[in-house]
Amino acid sequence: MSKSPLLTPTVAAAEPTLRAGKAAPAKGSPKARRTAAKTGAAPRIGLVSLGCPKALVDSERIVTQLRSEGYELSADYAGADVVIVNTCGFLDSAKAESLEAIGEAIAKNGKVIVTGCLGVEKERIMKAHPAVLAVTGPHQYEAVVSAVHDAVPPLHDPFVDLVPEAGLRLTPRHYAYLKISEGCNNRCSFCIIPSIRGDLVSRPANQVIAEAERLVRAGVKELLVISQDTSAYGVDLKYAASPWKGRDIRAKFYDLASELGRLGVWVRMHYVYPYPHVDEVIPLMAEGKILPYLDIPFQHASPGVLKAMKRPASNDKVLKRIASWRNICPDLALRSTFIVGFPGETEDDFRQLLDFVGEAKIARAGCFKYEPVAGATANTIDGHVPEEVKEERWHRFMAAQQKVSFDLMAARVGKQFQVLIDEVDDEGAIGRSPWDAPEIDGSVFLNGAEGVKVGDLVPVIAVHADEYDLWAEPVPVA
Repeated sequence: MSKSPLLTPTVAAAEPTLRAGKAAPAKGSPKARRTAAKTGAAPRIGLVSLGCPKALVDSERIVTQLRSEGYELSADYAGADVVIVNTCGFLDSAKAESLEAIGEAIAKNGKVIVTGCLGVEKERIMKAHPAVLAVTGPHQYEAVVSAVHDAVPPLHDPFVDLVPEAGLRLTPRHYAYLKISEGCNNRCSFCIIPSIRGDLVSRPANQVIAEAERLVRAGVKELLVISQDTSAYGVDLKYAASPWKGRDIRAKFYDLASELGRLGVWVRMHYVYPYPHVDEVIPLMAEGKILPYLDIPFQHASPGVLKAMKRPASNDKVLKRIASWRNICPDLALRSTFIVGFPGETEDDFRQLLDFVGEAKIARAGCFKYEPVAGATANTIDGHVPEEVKEERWHRFMAAQQKVSFDLMAARVGKQFQVLIDEVDDEGAIGRSPWDAPEIDGSVFLNGAEGVKVGDLVPVIAVHADEYDLWAEPVPVA
């Protein structure tokens, strides 16, 4: 589980954007209202945001709404009138970390509102921390804002122009997450996300494109498209078209990718299940319309394990499709996540996974040791793998993947490409290539680079590589 710093290292951030709307009437006790009126100070909100980019977007939406109503953000616990903790509830370890974060906020502030995925377990939260003021589930933005009104009433009526057109974001100015749907229709045996966030609910295409355009106008250079199942986008809408600037755009993966590719910024696709229609977007990558990058959660490669996971299990077909993708777009980079030690996983199953990572040339990989999740059907599968075996397989997987990654990185030495600058310091600049997503992938180091700013796109030539990162030099200006 990630914890993105927002205000201090302990007061943190999460994910999507919230459209500013009309605020609910001010609530709270008469005493609280009188106190606010006397001081004339805007109420201040602290935010701790845990979990995935999808949760980060939720936090951005909450913050945008509250800022539109006149609330300010606090840089620490002590300066906040109330603290919102946006929790993660996917794994037991993530739940424990969320409960710990709630406890820290109570200890350091005292007034805490809990939201996010762990919010569906209200009784568990209240048993551990009875002082919590309110608990809401994931993407229940209005309920969170209402709870804030109860705890700390807004000082005055809201005006939408208190926030920028693109809303407030918890990411750097030059990139943003673009959430296209909520929920998931898959029923993987190790996952409880559908029980937390529900079935797939896609946003109409015109709403997604409108938000993307606002972000680009606000200076965003990279759009990171996210959802629980990005390639299933629009299934629930039966791919219905919606009007946009005199034409109709279907709510479909290819149509959305094509439309975003018109905006002139980097477009990166995350959480893409390898459905057959994914093949259609590969030419867009070859043409430079969207980035040559696919984040596909394969999870495993053994047909037996994939069947137990309730995942597609045709490994040979997947490898053939990947080969066909690279015939069209040789620069394609694949990122994925895998689970080792799933119940029933044998040594032969694990070796099939290692072989797949090498054959598929997985450039970036996250590997997790299987952890039982309360409510997941995988808990009933026989043959649980001992912890020491999980640990040993995890280390072997990481060693094998590092070898694959190093070979792919070394092949880029001497090649020219663009880098999006994320950081500038006394030693030069740090950026990312088209094959690297922020926070989770590698970096490109431009030692000694001068005259570049955060958010610049800089043409470079790679001069050195290791397992994860590249070192490069700016291309001399003719």
